[in-house]
Amino acid sequence: MDMKESKPGVFTDLSRRENQIMEAIYARGEATATQVLAALPDPPSRTAVRTMLTILTKKGLLAFRKEGREYVYKPTRQKAQAGKSVMTRVLRTFFDGSLEKAVAAQLSGSASKPSDAELAQIEELIRKARKENTDAR
Repeated sequence: MDMKESKPGVFTDLSRRENQIMEAIYARGEATATQVLAALPDPPSRTAVRTMLTILTKKGLLAFRKEGREYVYKPTRQKAQAGKSVMTRVLRTFFDGSLEKAVAAQLSGSASKPSDAELAQIEELIRKARKENTDAR
């Protein structure tokens, strides 16, 4: 069955509930309205969930296919790709587009400090980025 989708959207400006719905669908890979409803904390009505699924589809964040009497919803973009769009917006909005400022804020003000393994991975990412910048020149 083909997935139907509307024009591509940008994964930004979602309400708390829309984010919860997207997270529920990402966790399963795809989900029906009933499955989304079961996954939500303090769930709204079934009609409200269906309405929000329709809105997310119109925003281009979800595609759907019909299986019997139910619609099965699936994200139109991989979670990592959507996260990158959100991160870009956060950088612009809160850190003047500066990755350095964002990382500094996270490292200095975070209640949960990164592990040595996470810091090593970050150092490796920085090494790779430096190499790519050098190679691109």
